Amino acid sequence: MAGSGERAARTRDRLAALLADASAAVLGTAGGRAAGVYLRSGTPDVLRLAVLAGLPGPLFRSWWRLHADRPFPVADAYRLGGPVVLPNATETMRRYPQFAAGLPFPLGSAHVPVPGGTRPLGVLTVLCPASPDTGDELLDRGLLVRLAEGLGAELLGLAGGDEDAIRWDEAPVCVRPPPGRTARPAVGRFSWDPATSLVRADDRLHALLGRGPGALAGTADALADALAPAEAHRILAALRDTAAGRPPAAPLSLRARDGTPRLLDLWAADAPAVTGVVVDAGPAAFAEEAADPLPQGVLCLDRLGLIVYANPAAARLVGRSREWLLGRALWDALPWLTGPPYDDHLRAALLAPEPVCFHARRPAGDQGGPGEGDWLAVSVHPGTDLLACTLVPASRMDPATGPAPGAHPDQGAEPDDRSMAPLYRPIALAIALTDAVTARQVSAVVVRELLPAFGGRRLAIYLLQERRLHLAWETGFPRGFLDPFEGVGLDTRIPGVETLTTGRPLFFESMAQLGAAYPGLALDAEVGARAFLPLIASGRPVGSCILGFDRPRGFSAQERTVLTALAGLIAHAMERARRYDSEAALARGLQEALLPRRLSAHPGVETAGRYLPGTQGMDVGGDWYDVVESGDGLALVIGDVQGHGVQAAATMGQLRSAVRAFALGDRPPDEVLSGTNRLLIDLDPGQFASCCCLRLDPATGRTLIARAGHLPPLLRCPDGRTRVLDVPGGVVLGVDPHARYPVTELVLEPDAILALYTDGLVERPGTDIDEGIAALRLALAKAGAAAGRRGGTGARSLAAVADRLTGTARLAADRPDDVALLLAARHGPPSVPGRHGHRPAPAHGP
Repeated sequence: MAGSGERAARTRDRLAALLADASAAVLGTAGGRAAGVYLRSGTPDVLRLAVLAGLPGPLFRSWWRLHADRPFPVADAYRLGGPVVLPNATETMRRYPQFAAGLPFPLGSAHVPVPGGTRPLGVLTVLCPASPDTGDELLDRGLLVRLAEGLGAELLGLAGGDEDAIRWDEAPVCVRPPPGRTARPAVGRFSWDPATSLVRADDRLHALLGRGPGALAGTADALADALAPAEAHRILAALRDTAAGRPPAAPLSLRARDGTPRLLDLWAADAPAVTGVVVDAGPAAFAEEAADPLPQGVLCLDRLGLIVYANPAAARLVGRSREWLLGRALWDALPWLTGPPYDDHLRAALLAPEPVCFHARRPAGDQGGPGEGDWLAVSVHPGTDLLACTLVPASRMDPATGPAPGAHPDQGAEPDDRSMAPLYRPIALAIALTDAVTARQVSAVVVRELLPAFGGRRLAIYLLQERRLHLAWETGFPRGFLDPFEGVGLDTRIPGVETLTTGRPLFFESMAQLGAAYPGLALDAEVGARAFLPLIASGRPVGSCILGFDRPRGFSAQERTVLTALAGLIAHAMERARRYDSEAALARGLQEALLPRRLSAHPGVETAGRYLPGTQGMDVGGDWYDVVESGDGLALVIGDVQGHGVQAAATMGQLRSAVRAFALGDRPPDEVLSGTNRLLIDLDPGQFASCCCLRLDPATGRTLIARAGHLPPLLRCPDGRTRVLDVPGGVVLGVDPHARYPVTELVLEPDAILALYTDGLVERPGTDIDEGIAALRLALAKAGAAAGRRGGTGARSLAAVADRLTGTARLAADRPDDVALLLAARHGPPSVPGRHGHRPAPAHGP
């Protein structure tokens, strides 16, 4: 087991190094300010940020995990398998408003899938500053694609060709930009234990010394030789004196092997252990010397958020010594300067070209010293290599900023599970909910957005119906645990009911606390925490939301406020979904009443029709089909009214009645369309419709076809050849009262199949509709062949063809448009005169 664990660790380290090198290469050649790589994770459809170059990971924790279905550019690049380039903030807001809400400053980005065997391994993403009018030339798309392809090949090579082995389930590795584009790190830290002579150096010191991570031998002698070999004796003597309680009165001035000046500062932070800071006193040191006497505080941060310089005024204002500040991350050294809204300002300084200014309050009692409890005016000036931060005492608080002391994640939680509430913007959930229409879609958005943001593992949403709560959605709870709570009344004393009846959220930091508050309540776990949130919209109770966590945890005042606000957003979305469900049910009922329950039939002609409602938007559209007796033949018609909802269904009913009336008079297809067109214009419903109408003579197979802006029919010949019919068409119905509709004539051979369809069957987002028609043509050829093997194209086999052609659409969870299909097949001259008494194929599927 130990050997297996060591191999896994070595593989993980090699993977991290490979990703770090790739990200650094992107920054060195593609001109980005920051880069990262997302990889698949052990959780299905979840991408994890594996490496982040040029940015501090803690500031971007909200983007560590990303669901592949989320409306984000990284997710689209992964799911669609193509690059997503957003050259400026305007394009970002237009295409990805939720992503833009999370990073609300001028930003350009490119997101390129890393190719694998059957699907992408992950996504390479690059960020850089941009103005609103920056064009596509901001980043070299071709270069990024080549870099992503090279990374994919190296990843597959590392995994021995097994793409499923390439996964990432840890916190991201944060790396600095390549040395070729930024100054060498100015500060590095180390600690020395005199008892063992063991030296522990941070990555920045290794980089400053030009060594790889862990390259130092680990002894004081090796450290002294690496710092200044000609003055190693001075370094060792200073280390021993500091351990004995006699640190040098001033930093040691040293010369590196190449003559570069360096400063070494030592102190005994935890005697006898010694802590040291090495400062590269090159050209940058002169600027630091110039900043030392300034009256305002000056801090310099590198691009990973580490403090590399602090002048005396800054140390005095923050109540810490300069030695203590150097080499520490900002959020560790000055926690009151992080959290919302300060993290937004720091992110802007890292990614945008303009300086940011804000006010921050140093909490009273924070390490003592001047300035405690006072407000500071803070300015952060961005730079390619460093951020310069100035601190000045503020005589008053900026009313626009207001007091906003930082809130911090729970310290006891593991890094991956720490709450992201301080980073989560309610506007992000609001934007995500705008596209959610049904209660199911609203619940899915909450699972995708809310649970990862707060580290939750379980969710249940109950809706109020006739004074009882009914489960609308749940995830993460043990099977059957929630069954006893289904349909509970409002007089039941359980937290999910009481949070709704009182309108107050309930937070329990442990399961023991929950059990004590509600004795006898069945609990789904021995450990964990729970939050019960009331769903109230405009003062009306909607339901309740339960969030479950797998370990005990506290809820800060800020988290409670944010969760309560998010519950209000969910409640309004659920209320909107209820109204939608009512209108959709009305529209569905109307449409079902208007679609034909049975198709007119002829002994020599078999027909089959199918209709599938959409599952997005209003669900119900204006697609329809019909078969009408027309003289000695049959009229077949299919159409699509623009739009969705009750109005579209009502217009569809009027058009179907008009077409039937004209067709029953045995009029040719062009006259049927012309008459229906004039009627629609007279009715003036504010809508238009496409339509295809044909008249078939069963005895001869003579077929007349006319189109009004509709898709062309398909014809499968008896020998299996299948083609798109070249039928000239006129404009859609309802536009031009004088429109003319040319007629095309053909002969429908016995056992040939004629297919009429609407765009919902062939149109797919991001693809050309001609590709969808070509795919349907191939499917008709195969389905017709299968029907022939089962014994010709009779009623049962034609119905089977219809089922096969709509099978994929029927199984799709999301259909953006409704689907209509009408098939007809002629079996030769009728053996018995007349057109009645034959049982038709089903009009539409279930």
